[in-house]
Amino acid sequence: MSQTQRLLLIAPHSMTRTPAFDRAAALARAMQSPLHIVAFDYLQALAVAGLFAPEQIAQAREGYLQTHRQWLAEQAHLISKHGVEVTSEVVWVQHPYEEILQFVNEMSLSLIIKDAQEESALKRVFFTPLDWQLLRDCPVPVHLVTNARNARPRNVLAIVDVLRSEEQDLMFNDQIIDAATKLAEQCEAQIELVHAYDWTAVYALDMGVGALPLASGLYEAMGTAQHQAFTALAERHGVPSQRRHFIEGAPVPSICKFVEDHHTDVIVMGTVQHSGLNKLLGTTAEQLLHRAPCSVLAIKPDRSL
Repeated sequence: MSQTQRLLLIAPHSMTRTPAFDRAAALARAMQSPLHIVAFDYLQALAVAGLFAPEQIAQAREGYLQTHRQWLAEQAHLISKHGVEVTSEVVWVQHPYEEILQFVNEMSLSLIIKDAQEESALKRVFFTPLDWQLLRDCPVPVHLVTNARNARPRNVLAIVDVLRSEEQDLMFNDQIIDAATKLAEQCEAQIELVHAYDWTAVYALDMGVGALPLASGLYEAMGTAQHQAFTALAERHGVPSQRRHFIEGAPVPSICKFVEDHHTDVIVMGTVQHSGLNKLLGTTAEQLLHRAPCSVLAIKPDRSL
C-alpha cells in the first residue's frame, strides 16, 4: 500500500468540468499531494440490454467508457500542467460507495472531494444518497463543494460545540480546529472560529419544566459557562480574539448569516453518527448540511487532514 497521502476527486458521470475540479486542483497544489480522479459510470439501460445482446452491448459499453476515460484524462492533463501529479480512471459500477471504500483501503487518502449540487433558488444544497453515505460512514474526511468562487479557499470557518460532554467528544473540537488550521495554513487563508449558544433550546427545556422565574438566571449561567469554555478552547489553539465568534441564537440561521457576512469559502465541521432515525449526524450538523451556505469539509472523530 502506498504511504503517499493522496486526494481523491469523485468526478460526475456527465463529463462536465465542475467546481470540484478547480477546488481539487487548488488543494492538491497547496497540500503538495498527488490527485486521483475517478468517475463512476452505470447505465441501467445498457445493463439490462446486455442480458439479451451481451456482445453488442459490451462493445457499446466499452466505447462509452473509453470516451469518458479520454475526457477525464484530458482534465487530468490540464491539472498536471500546474505541477500536480494526477491519475484518473473510470469505473463501471452500480453502487459506488463500496468502490470508494476499496480506494480508502488500497490508497492512503487524506481527503475525498466531490461536488454537491447547490439549489440557489431554494437556499439549500441537494445531497445525493451517496453524499449522505459518505458523510455518515466514510472514515476519510469528505469535502463537498457547492461552488468554487475561490478555487483556493481564502476564508475558513471552524464550527465547534463546547457542550460536548465526554472527554473523547471534547477532543473532537480540537480535531476540528486542527483540521481547519491546517487547511488555512496550506491555502494561506484566514481562519475564524465559531460556537453558537442555542439559548432557544434552553428556553424550550425551561418551558417544559415550567420554571420561568429561573429563566434569566439559567440562560445567563449557561451562557457564561459556554463562553468561558469557548475562550479556553480558542486560547489553547492560539486563535486570536478577533477571530473568535461566540454567537447567541439558533445555530443554523446564525451560522448561515455569519458565512454570508464573512464570505466564508469552507466550513469545517464534525459529523458523528448517532443512533435513531432523526439523529444520523447530529441535529445541528444535519440541519446545517441541508442549508449548507458554502462548501463543507466534514471530519469524523480521530480522523483529520
